[in-house]
Amino acid sequence: MKKRKYALFLALLLALSTFLAACGGGNGGGGDKAGGNGKEDNKKELKVNIKTEPFSMHPGLANDSTSGSVLRNTFEGLTRINKDDKPENAAAEKVDVSEDGKVYTFTIRDHKWSNGDPVTAQDFEYAWKWALDPKNQSQYAYQLYYLKNGQAANEGKAKIEDVGVKAKDEKTLEVTLENPTPYFLELTAFYTYLPVNSKVAQKNPNWYKNAGEDYVSNGPYVMDQWEHSDKIVLKKNDQYWDKDTVKLDKIDMLMINDVNTELSMFKKGELDWAGSPFSALPTDAMESLKADKTLNIKPIAGVYWYKFNTEAEPLNNVNIRKALAYVIDRKSIVEKISKGGQIPAMAAVPPSMFEENEKGYFKDHDVKTAKEYLEKGLKELGLKDASELPEITISYNTDEAHQKIAQAIQDTWKKELGVKTKLGNEEWAVYIEKLHSGDYMVGRMGWLGDFNDPINFLELFREKKGGNNDTNWENPEFKKLLVDSQKEMDPAKRSQMLKDAEKIFVDEMPVAPIYFYTNSWVQRDNLKDVVMSGLGDVQLKWAHFE
Repeated sequence: MKKRKYALFLALLLALSTFLAACGGGNGGGGDKAGGNGKEDNKKELKVNIKTEPFSMHPGLANDSTSGSVLRNTFEGLTRINKDDKPENAAAEKVDVSEDGKVYTFTIRDHKWSNGDPVTAQDFEYAWKWALDPKNQSQYAYQLYYLKNGQAANEGKAKIEDVGVKAKDEKTLEVTLENPTPYFLELTAFYTYLPVNSKVAQKNPNWYKNAGEDYVSNGPYVMDQWEHSDKIVLKKNDQYWDKDTVKLDKIDMLMINDVNTELSMFKKGELDWAGSPFSALPTDAMESLKADKTLNIKPIAGVYWYKFNTEAEPLNNVNIRKALAYVIDRKSIVEKISKGGQIPAMAAVPPSMFEENEKGYFKDHDVKTAKEYLEKGLKELGLKDASELPEITISYNTDEAHQKIAQAIQDTWKKELGVKTKLGNEEWAVYIEKLHSGDYMVGRMGWLGDFNDPINFLELFREKKGGNNDTNWENPEFKKLLVDSQKEMDPAKRSQMLKDAEKIFVDEMPVAPIYFYTNSWVQRDNLKDVVMSGLGDVQLKWAHFE
């Protein structure tokens, strides 16, 4: 979850479970104790905190978990991940798959956009081709590379009209893939695969920038208000095909960029949820919440890591990168800072996908080996000692936990390696833009899986200029393994190819993994059926108060 991509995950990602914490809503609340019941009977309004302004409310431009948290509840793809963490038919009422696994034919169910227009196969074709069109600069366009000619079109090597998605008629969408993709029906639940009302978008290219009559969606809720940098208000979508399942009338999504304020509001009954995945909990409150038995913790498929700009000196030297990564004290970070049951990460793919990654490829806080790599790197750079290295800036988006982690790593690099660093932070929108433009040295980021397959954590780095790479790193052998794995039908062989790719990735260290995520949160006792997937995202379609 940029994936996921964690966005985030991202104005998100983490303070403790890392990435941003989940929310809850409503006007009633349960006294001073976290988890108390609301005061209102038949409560139909939920109040949550998404912490920051979403990056974009266009499905083709969104690339973080904050945006995804809104889109998953306002739009609906061909499929939706259900309560059992499996894809089920949603906007599509029927799916036929060819014998070779490369052609999917979706029958679109009779349902409407929130403005009353029918949802058509053309709306899906339009949305997917729009995201692949290079002029629209979609960071997540690579999620559509599974489509025949998808990558070629995005790279300007094929025509957009040649992409393998075609509306045969208003209710029939034919999708042709480059290769058989066993998890394709999980992908069609992801927000890059959501439809866009083509009539509205073609009439008003800025339809997605504000709430209003042009911001139309086809999911359980519609956007009623968007007060930028303040809040988003969703209301029940009366045009939704499954509206009888939706019990909430309204969801307030506040943008409070202070986790202590968020938890205080929860305790006062002003929020119904505090913590992941929409926001985060204060790290200093974790022990008391555990003692109160109100803290919820769930391991999820996500990783918190530090990205290296591999074209910035001295991070263009692989041995310097490895020295910085090996010396980090992950155990101390998860026990003393994040405190949410996170697992120290010495690999890129979460243990839920590769079980052996609970141990990883190298030792945590391996000072001896780190110093050996540092000496190699200094020699290659023609330097005598670490004091001659350029000062390294550690960047992070404004957040208590991110700041504490950065300070801890700064102290470790100085104490153990003698490396000079400084810290820099910005609000999310500015921060993510700087990372995407390469204007950083070391940058914090988290990645939540967009779908339940290891390739999602590796394909981010397949292309040097890939939408969510940011590291400027590329390796031909790594890339070939990923490409070939897409064609391998034997699951065991394919899994080994991905493990081989991960080994190359970790050996060249374009990122330093820190820990594997958990979601940590508190919620009202009477708030039920908030569905959190194994990838960490939340759906509010089924949410209700008892």
